[in-house]
Amino acid sequence: MSSGSEGIVVPSDIDVVFVSDAFSDQYLGGAELTTDAIIEGCGDTRVFRLNSRDVNKQSLASATDKFWIFGNFFGMDLNLIPTIVANINYAIVDYDYKYCRYRSPEKHETIENKPCDCPDSIHGKMISSFFYGADHLFWMSKKQQDIYVDKFPFLESKNNTVLSSVFSRGFFERVNYLKNLHNVEDKSDKWIIVGSDSWIKGVQAAEKHCVDNNLEYEIVRNLSHDDLLEKLVLSKGLVFLPPGGDTCPRITIEAKMLGCELIINDNVQHKDEKWFSNYTRILEDYLKKRPGVFWEKIRSILDRVPTTSGYTTTKDCISQAYPFEQCIMSMLAFCDQVVVVDGGSKDGTWERLQELSFAHSRLLVERRERDWSHKRFAVFDGLQKAYARSLCTGDFCWQQDSDEIVHEEDYEKVKQLVNQIPKSMNLISLPVVEYWGGGDKVRVDVNPWKWRLSRNRAHITHGIPKHLRRVDENGDLYAGMGTDGCDYIDKDTHEVIPCANFYTQQVDRVKQASMNGDHRSLEHYENWFNNVISTLPGVHHYSWYDLERKIKTYRGYWSKHWQSLYDVVQEDTPENNMFFEKAWSEVTDDEIKNLSEKLASEMGGWIFHSRVDFSKATPSIDCERGEPEIMRNL
Repeated sequence: MSSGSEGIVVPSDIDVVFVSDAFSDQYLGGAELTTDAIIEGCGDTRVFRLNSRDVNKQSLASATDKFWIFGNFFGMDLNLIPTIVANINYAIVDYDYKYCRYRSPEKHETIENKPCDCPDSIHGKMISSFFYGADHLFWMSKKQQDIYVDKFPFLESKNNTVLSSVFSRGFFERVNYLKNLHNVEDKSDKWIIVGSDSWIKGVQAAEKHCVDNNLEYEIVRNLSHDDLLEKLVLSKGLVFLPPGGDTCPRITIEAKMLGCELIINDNVQHKDEKWFSNYTRILEDYLKKRPGVFWEKIRSILDRVPTTSGYTTTKDCISQAYPFEQCIMSMLAFCDQVVVVDGGSKDGTWERLQELSFAHSRLLVERRERDWSHKRFAVFDGLQKAYARSLCTGDFCWQQDSDEIVHEEDYEKVKQLVNQIPKSMNLISLPVVEYWGGGDKVRVDVNPWKWRLSRNRAHITHGIPKHLRRVDENGDLYAGMGTDGCDYIDKDTHEVIPCANFYTQQVDRVKQASMNGDHRSLEHYENWFNNVISTLPGVHHYSWYDLERKIKTYRGYWSKHWQSLYDVVQEDTPENNMFFEKAWSEVTDDEIKNLSEKLASEMGGWIFHSRVDFSKATPSIDCERGEPEIMRNL
């Protein structure tokens, strides 16, 4: 461990960081003893203890790859909570009521003479967001959990475990020693009240009860833990009457284990739980298992391998010569599940999908027909993707079009990537190898990236972003220019999902210089591109691989698609044909073939928002690793 002005650096060889306001060597309280007992039961898991006051951006940054457990954390700067939620995997062990700034709603009411309003305060909302961001929540009692869920209903959906107070092996050895040393006949008629300055311990109420009921009692203070246990084993019972909710007071459990009678009230929040109501042997068995229960939950998180669902959509892929089978097979090579939604193919695509699903148990195919003659049929493309995504069950989603293929060298890279993505990233873009006229040319004139891998969060879907959503006179949705209708958007707000991208402005400037004929920039861009695809997983896109096929789909489909999506009308005139200086109705297949050959040989790509101009030849680059094997073997 090192420390200084830059803060504590968490050692690299640990597995778990346990945060607490204090540990038992600093302060001996119930929470600290439970924390000690939890850590004692860690087995081979390597745990680093960190005081909450030492949690800062430096300590967090030094251990973003570790799992964190937060016990009492009131010494921590609560302004760090958004950073923790966004970047750290963690669990919370709650000993009291941290949503209340007094850590007790009853104490709050006593001090301020009004009911606790903290759940609606900035403090309460901050704490509830911290709890909601956790991978697991551990409670001291079921009643405590229920109170939290009543205040913050969204916590019910979390992984919740009632842990109870946790005891060390030494405690059970001490209890058995004391019970063997002293007989029941050794017990006095005295009731014990544990003296404490803590408001929650209810010393005055306990003493009043004894006085009112003529009970012989003794208030004990400043005893070591061992001496307190010996005092209990020789006493008739314990009087413990907290004035507010005490989630799982250890003293009541210790007293019961030592054969004491109990006078307690409903603020002892575990008192009616079955484990506590049973006789001593069952109680002891329950308590001994608590460390194992805790670490079983934590190790299930530590050992969990994130799952990935791949998804794509199809529609008459056989007639369009789309490599949809290769697309699916490449995803099956690295995905735990692959979802394919077919839009109502009539050319045998659907039947082939069914055959593939019979052969591969991880492949889910579903038919979702649409009215493709609808004026706004182009909007359905995003809806199909959104529906396919909704069927995904993995932790992450990998979206791929039916003419995109993942290279075999990238299968393991995807698996590694899902283990490394920071919690703050919901969506990342990855490289695209965009072929032009065959496998020898990779386009420079288009972006070398596409939104690809995302967390499977319920709010993420596909569609038209809010600022580009339009409605026609019939109430049907269409889009403004600037989207293909399949963007990643928030399901409710339609705002664009922020995306992490490897592509920088500096690289874009180099690419633009390449497009303007700078050969040195083109060489730099090619080197950068090949380095990127050797590092990051991505796809090889075959949309413009067969130019003859692509131009024919423009003639028969894509011009109609864009008219539908953008609410534009384009008559079949020479002015509206970006490939030929004539109407599409006059273009022959031979002309398309000849143009495709010329485009492949003389151009490196072209965006057909304007008519093709062979005097402005576009550059291309080479992909050093070559095409995916699954395509080379066709």
